Parts: sequence; structure tokens; C-alpha cells
Amino acid sequence: MFFSIVIPVYNRPQEIDELLESLTQQEYSPFEVIVVEDGSSKPAKHVVESYRDRLDIRYYEKKNEGQGFARNFGFTHAKGDYFIVFDSDIIVPEDYLQQVAIGIQRDGWDAFGGPDAAHPSFTDIQKAISYSMTSPFTTGGIRGNKQHVGKFHPRSFNMGISKKVYEQTRGFKLARRSEDIEFSIRMMQQGFRVGLIPEAFVYHKRRATFKQFFKQTYGFGKGRIDIYKLFPQELKLVHALPAVFVLGLSGLILLNLVNWGSMSEIPVLPIICSIGNIVLLIYTFLLFLHAWFSTKSIRVAGLGIVAAYTQLIAYGLGFISNYMERVVWKK
Repeated sequence: MFFSIVIPVYNRPQEIDELLESLTQQEYSPFEVIVVEDGSSKPAKHVVESYRDRLDIRYYEKKNEGQGFARNFGFTHAKGDYFIVFDSDIIVPEDYLQQVAIGIQRDGWDAFGGPDAAHPSFTDIQKAISYSMTSPFTTGGIRGNKQHVGKFHPRSFNMGISKKVYEQTRGFKLARRSEDIEFSIRMMQQGFRVGLIPEAFVYHKRRATFKQFFKQTYGFGKGRIDIYKLFPQELKLVHALPAVFVLGLSGLILLNLVNWGSMSEIPVLPIICSIGNIVLLIYTFLLFLHAWFSTKSIRVAGLGIVAAYTQLIAYGLGFISNYMERVVWKK
């Protein structure tokens, strides 16, 4: 198989440098690399040019329209049997393409996705965020897992489609925010075989600060309602759990404030608060233990708690906000 790797980039020349360097180490060939600059003010052209002697690489510039349409632009110039989509903030293991080729031949996928992991070079915050996005104690546990909930939807940080899939679907219909989920649902509706290749993982940096991570996952929560408006049958109970968490946590905080203010004048209130506080403490403790076991670092485990709460609260707030706006108020 000949692979076309399509990478949209927006103001991240340093990240694309690390990604391209990792691609020079691939054990499998042949493949080409197509970099699409999506209207950046900090272009990566000089970085891409430095790899022309080591990669079959092409560089294109276009006006800013969002990563979905930037990928479509790359697809129109791709020559491969399969088009592989990467985000610019990943590092690719040396055997990635080999694992993809094996997975496609073994399972007959028309389109596929793969999991992500934390590279040893990542910062502790990046490792904590990576843990949170892949932990069974958060919604991230359903992403890139063999035991995922419902149908597996490839995510665009690590996604591949056959040339036939592109020719029939014409690629992404949304420019950004849940564009990958919409695309994968549409592929399935058109009868293509879509699945997970668990061995084809990448190292995904995600965000460098919790503030950036909050903004990203808030968008994920809003995006889930966008998908619901397009495909109502795709909204599952698990998608609403972060919203339930936010409502439950807010209610518990309010009850504790009332309890402290009333000096236990409401007989049953201290019992309710105690039960709620104990459940939250147990959840946090188990989360810490699992993060410690998974990352082998107490510091990353502590940051993992912050990342998990950030993810759940941000996703839940985004979900609630967009649900009220688009479903209740019908905007």
C-alpha cells in the first residue's frame, strides 16, 4: 500500500518539525507527506523545506477555513491508496505505518483510527492530560480503546481513510469541532468498514496548559450536541455523564454551603452532605491511584486529578451550554 499523510498546520512550526522528524524514522515505505498551511501567521514553510531531502513531501498554503477543509484540500492532492490524517502536535512511532498496513490487511478496514499515548519527552502536564483523555475514570476511556462504548469513531489526530472512501464521501463536511465524528458516522452510513487498529498508536501532545485544555474540552462538549442535531441516534448516556458530574458537583457544593450556614438545623442535610463528600473523595482517591499506577509518577498522578476534573467540568459545561442553546432555546 502507498500512503498519503495529510497534515493541516496552523501557527505551529515547531510542532510540525518534531512530527516530520519522526516520519523520517518510519520502517515502512513508500509514503508521501502533504502539509497544508491553513492561513497561518507563523508559517512552517521553512521547516517543511528542510525535509525535502529526507521525505517525499509537498507544501501548500491556503486561506484559513479550519482543519476539516484543510484536510480536504490535502486529499485533492494525495496519490495514495490510503490517506492518513495527523494533527501537527503528534510524534509517530517508527513502526506506525507497518502496524497500519498489517491492521488493514488483517481486518479489511476502509477507514480506521488509532489510540494515543504520552511520549517520555512530554511535560508532566501533557502526560497528565494524556492520562485524563485515556482514563476509564473519565470520558476519555472510550477513546481509542478496544472496549469502547458503542461504535468506534476515528479521531482526526490519528485517522486513515481509503481513496475510495474519499471519492464517495468527498471528505469532511464540517470545518472544525467534531468534524471527525460527523465524518466517521457518514462513512458508516454509506456502508464502509470503519474500525480501530489498536497497535497503530501515536504520541499526542494535546495541550500544554490546563487553561488550553479547558478550552479544548469545552469545545468537545459543545460539539457533541452539534453531532446530536445532525444524528440524534448517536447521543448516548455516556456522552451526558460529564454534564451529570457538573450538576452533581455543583449541587454538592451548594448543599455543603447550606449545611455549614444552617449549623445542621436541617437534620437530614449533614447525612446527605457526608455521603456526597465521601463518594467524591473515593472517586478522587481511586483516580489518583489509577493515575499513579498508569504513569508511575506521583506528580503526574496529582496533576492527573486536576486534568480529569478540568476535562469533566469543561466538557460538561460545553454540553449543557450548547444543549440549552440549540435544543431548549432552539437557536
